[in-house]
Amino acid sequence: MKDIATPSRTKDILSRHGFSFKKSLGQNFLIDSNILQRITETAGLTKETGVIEIGPGIGALTEHLARTAGKVVAFEIDQRLLPILDETLSPYDNVKIIHEDILKADVKTVVEKEFGGYDRLMVVANLPYYVTTPIIMKLLEDKVPVNGFVVMLQKEVGARISAKPSTKEYGSLSIAVQYYTEAELAFIVPKTVFTPPPNVDSAIIKLLVRDEPAVRVQNEDFFFTVTRTSFAQRRKTILNNLVNGLPNGKEKKEHIIAALKKAGIDPSRRGETLSLAEFGMLSDALLNEDI
Repeated sequence: MKDIATPSRTKDILSRHGFSFKKSLGQNFLIDSNILQRITETAGLTKETGVIEIGPGIGALTEHLARTAGKVVAFEIDQRLLPILDETLSPYDNVKIIHEDILKADVKTVVEKEFGGYDRLMVVANLPYYVTTPIIMKLLEDKVPVNGFVVMLQKEVGARISAKPSTKEYGSLSIAVQYYTEAELAFIVPKTVFTPPPNVDSAIIKLLVRDEPAVRVQNEDFFFTVTRTSFAQRRKTILNNLVNGLPNGKEKKEHIIAALKKAGIDPSRRGETLSLAEFGMLSDALLNEDI
C-alpha cells in the first residue's frame, strides 16, 4: 500500500474527507516518508517496544510506528480526524486511538492497561508546537514509566532543551528536561516536508529518561524555583536575580550570598554559566539558609 505520507495521498485523503486545518491545534502533517523512517530508526523500535503517540493527524507517523513497534496508542484531540484514522490505519491491528487531550489524560493508567508485557515504552510524536513543553513536562513530572521520547518540535525549542551551560539557548527549560533525561538533538527537519508548511524549521529531539534524576536535591519544587528565578533576567547576575525573584529575597540578601559561597558559586556569575550540579548545590544551600 502507498504510504500516507506522500503529497498526493495526503491531498486525496484530506479532500475526500473535506478536512480543513485548524491553526489553533497546530496541525501540520508530514508528507515525507524518509523523515518518518528516520524518526522510527532514532527511536530504536522493535516488536517488543510499545509506543505512545500524541497528535497522530491522519496517521502518517502512526503507520510507520505500527510497522516497527509492537503496539501503538495514539492520543488525538480533534474528533474530525477519528473517521480518517479509522480508514487510514485499518490495515494495522496493533494501533489504538484514544480521543482525549493528552494534558488531561491519566496516562499512567493507560500505560498499565495497554502495555503490560512490553519491555520498553517510548513516546514518539510530531508534537503540536503550541503545547510541546507542557506535554513533555507533564509526562516527566507525572513520572509516566516511559524509557524515552523521540519527538518533533520547533527547532528553537529543541535547541533550548538540549543546550549546554554557557550557551545562549541554555536556560530553565534545558535544566527542567535534563534533570529527568539525557537530551540530544537528533536532526533538523525542514518546513518544506509538511502540509501546510509551518513558519519555522523543526527538530527531532531524543530524550532518554534517567534511572535517577541528574542531581539529588532536598526539594525538587524549590530546585526548579531557583533555576527559573536565576534566568528571570539573563543579563543580571545570579545574585541579583535571586534577591529580586525569591520571596523575601531583598530581606535575606546576606543569606543568599552565604548560600552562594557555600555552594562555591561566585555571586557575580550569570545563571547560564551554572551546571545542573551547581544548581543542585545552590538550591540545597539556600534551603539550609532558610530561604
